[in-house]
Formats: sequence, C-alpha cells, structure tokens
Amino acid sequence: MEKRIRETELNVIFETCRVIGQALKLDQALDTILAILSSSLAMKRATITLEDEDTGYLIIRASHGLTDAERRRGVYRKDEGITGLIFQSADSYVVPDISKEPLFLNKTRSRLIQKESISFLGVPILLHGKAIGVLHVDRLFGDEVPFEEDIRLLSIVATLIAQFVSLNRQVKLREAKLLRDCSPSGKKGIEAGDRFFMVGRSPSMLVVQRHIEKVAPSKASVLLLGESGTGKTLVAQMLHELSIRSSAPFVKINCASLPENLLESELFGYEKGAFTGAVRSKPGRIEEAEGGTVFLDEVGELTPALQAKLLRFLQDKEFERLGSTRTRVVDVRVLAATNRDLAAVVAEGTFREDLYYRLNVFPIQIPPLRARKEDIPDLLHHFLDRISREYGRRIGITNAAMALLAGYDWPGNVREMENLVERMVIMADEDEIGVNVLPPFLSEQMTGSGGETLSRIEKMERKEILAALERNGWNQTRTAKELGITLRQIGYRVRKFGLDRLLMHQRRGG
Repeated sequence: MEKRIRETELNVIFETCRVIGQALKLDQALDTILAILSSSLAMKRATITLEDEDTGYLIIRASHGLTDAERRRGVYRKDEGITGLIFQSADSYVVPDISKEPLFLNKTRSRLIQKESISFLGVPILLHGKAIGVLHVDRLFGDEVPFEEDIRLLSIVATLIAQFVSLNRQVKLREAKLLRDCSPSGKKGIEAGDRFFMVGRSPSMLVVQRHIEKVAPSKASVLLLGESGTGKTLVAQMLHELSIRSSAPFVKINCASLPENLLESELFGYEKGAFTGAVRSKPGRIEEAEGGTVFLDEVGELTPALQAKLLRFLQDKEFERLGSTRTRVVDVRVLAATNRDLAAVVAEGTFREDLYYRLNVFPIQIPPLRARKEDIPDLLHHFLDRISREYGRRIGITNAAMALLAGYDWPGNVREMENLVERMVIMADEDEIGVNVLPPFLSEQMTGSGGETLSRIEKMERKEILAALERNGWNQTRTAKELGITLRQIGYRVRKFGLDRLLMHQRRGG
C-alpha cells in the first residue's frame, strides 16, 4: 500500500511540474493540475481559491467536479468558513464529515450535506510565507489511507501552485509596466539600463506594440524587419523581458561584424586546437544563452555554410563546436533582425528559403521615423529629458527648432536622433535649444517657398532670419528693427525662404 501511495504521489508531482509551460495561462494551468489529481486519485471534487487583488475576497479560480454556476458562487471573505480559517491560519484543516462541521458553509451548493458522508481537506497556498489562497479537495486516496497522506501530497501540490502564481504575476507585472510605458499616453517611453525602448502614438507603432504583447510570451521565432537605427535590438530586448526567459541571458550577435570563420566560432564555440591560436576550448554565444534568448542581428549577412548550420540548430537545437564531433543541445529562443528584404534575397538565391521560413514565423516590421512623424516630438522630448539629466542640465527646445526637426526625414532613424540630441545639448549655451544650435545638414536641406534650392549664402541668411524671428517672439516688426531692415523687407524674406508657414504655426500657438 505504502509503495503504491509513493508511486502515485511521484506521478502527480511529475505531471504537475510538466504544466509549467502553461504558467502564463494561469486558469488553464490550474484546471490542468486539478485534472491530474482527479485522474491519478480518488478525488471527486476540488477547488483552487485565490485572493482577488482588486476586491480582497477569496474566489475560486479553478475547480473540478463543479458546474460553472457552482464555481461562481464560491466567493469568501478572508474570515469566512473553513476557507477563511485556512487562509488566516496558514495551516491545513481536515473535516472528516462535512455534515457535522458548522464551519463548512457549502456556498457552492455542490454537495448534498445531509445525504453524503464526505471528508473534506484544505491546505494553504503559501508564497514567501504568506497565504495567497487555499487548495480544497475531497478525499484523495480513499478512506483506507490516513488523512496525513492526503495533506502531505496536497501541501506539495500547493507549493507548486504558488510558484505558478508567482511566475504568472511576475510576467504580468513586467508586461503591464512595459506596455504602460510604451502606450500612446506614455511620454517618456521605456528605459532599461538607461536605454530607450520605444515611444510611439502613431498607428504603425501601436501595431508593433500589439504584436510584441502577443508574441513575447510564446516560444515562436520572431523576425524583426526595418531600416538601420529603427530600434530592432531594443524591440528584441523587450521581447526577451516580456518572456518567461527574462531571468536568463539575452545574447546579441551581429552577423555582419565578423568574417565567416570567426563568426562560426563566435556562434557555436570551438575546441582546443581547432585552429591556430585555439589554446583552450571556448563555448559559443549560443551556449552562453542557455535558457534565454539569442538575438541574431543582420541575419541576412550569413554565408550559405552558416545558414545551413543555423537551420539545423533551429530545427533540432543541436550543433557541434568548431573542431568537435560531439553534438550539443541547448534550449534558447531565437530572435533575428535584418534591414534587408529577405524575401527578395531568397528570390535571388543567396539566402536559403527553408531558413527564411524558420526565422519568419512571426515577422514584426519596425517603421522608419519618416513614416511616423507624429512620434518625432515625443521622441525628441524623451531623449532631451534623459540626456539633459545625464549632463546635469535642464534644457528645453524652442518651437521653431522642434518644427524643423519634426520635418526632417531622419535617414538614420532613432539612433541618429539620439546622437543628434546629445550633440545639441552639448552645443547649447542657453537653457533652450534654438535653431542656431541645429547642425548644418538641416540648413543644407532647406529650400525656398517655391521649392527651389537655395544657394549657400541664402541658406546662411535664412538661418539668421529664422534665429532673429525666434529671438523676437516671431514679431516681424521687432525682428526687422533688430536686423536693420524694413518691415516690407522682412516680409519678403519670410516668403522667399519658405518661413511663412512656420510663422503661421507659431501664431497659432506652436
């Protein structure tokens, strides 16, 4: 008998541990755990009651042997009935016969108390020594087995349930924080280690954010597409942080930064003597990411030989170090990024089609800044706030400078913006960045009102007029007086240099 009980217990514990992959879908995981108890034991009914963080009541989150209506009735105060007693005492409780126990409230009305002789057991679900819920069951092993055996197994299962709840809460909290910070109302975006994740209220960025929310908790490979500087690496970090692998390493490998022979050893490692200079064995970056995430940046630059080796790894999680015949297996999630049109490269025959489909399970297109110009002001303010703090200064930006920067196409995207803002903070002599601090390349792009290209002298004159207008609060009379020209002449120059639209913008309040 004792041997059978031990074997049953081990089977229940083993099967419960296998449910860890469902932890992000907590209710589903809890239902599965109760189904395991039912299939392995003599249990007819069971409930998992957890404290509701919003109301403070104890509610049934999972059940076995109860109808939906019965389950919905299972709501308890923390001091109510046996459930409340177990929760408050953080100790187990056994009811040999529910018909003789006044604390048994039968709120679910799932048991015929007067017609059934039922034993009822409950153990607290403890997290960091504090009760977060209660696990209730009818008898597990039958009347021929002591209650202590039931309680012992239930306590183990309750400990596993607590870990499931803890994991689920940690992921949800992290997800909520990240998504709240990158929501349309979030002005400052997300920072991790003082690095920028994403700021965006444009429709295209909201799509990106929804895609991140959906795919991050999954095991799927993700292919990040977009121009250089759009933030693909930072999106990859976000996907890692929102996954259950967030406590494990995030390893980034730039596939374009090393020649083929060095890249292979960097990815998969090498054994001592594999090549000249290999004086000791070294694990590759993929091994270092065990349990975590590998991010392959510029994956479109891989050579055909490395493409084949990567494909095998994606299919089987197997590889050999350089100079070794021993096959190794690691558990990592693979994210990849490229600024190339991989579909076109596949059509050209320089990138494997089967590898492309393996990587492209869930593509996310990161839009360039010129395609989401409504996000530019928020991004500029984000970088300006952060970099100003780093330099110990409080620096703003004038409406005129903001208008010019918002109209720029940003070929280098977010990375270019971050670098430019730092340069402007360094160059600014005042507590505001004005047009006089803007770099020459912006002036070089300026055109007249008819779209004609301005000469170098005219560009310089336009910049001086703009700076003078800004200094004088966009009042043309005061600007003309400062420059020593007539009001008619300043009006002519405003029209000639295409400043009339900017002037109207300022008059409307910027």
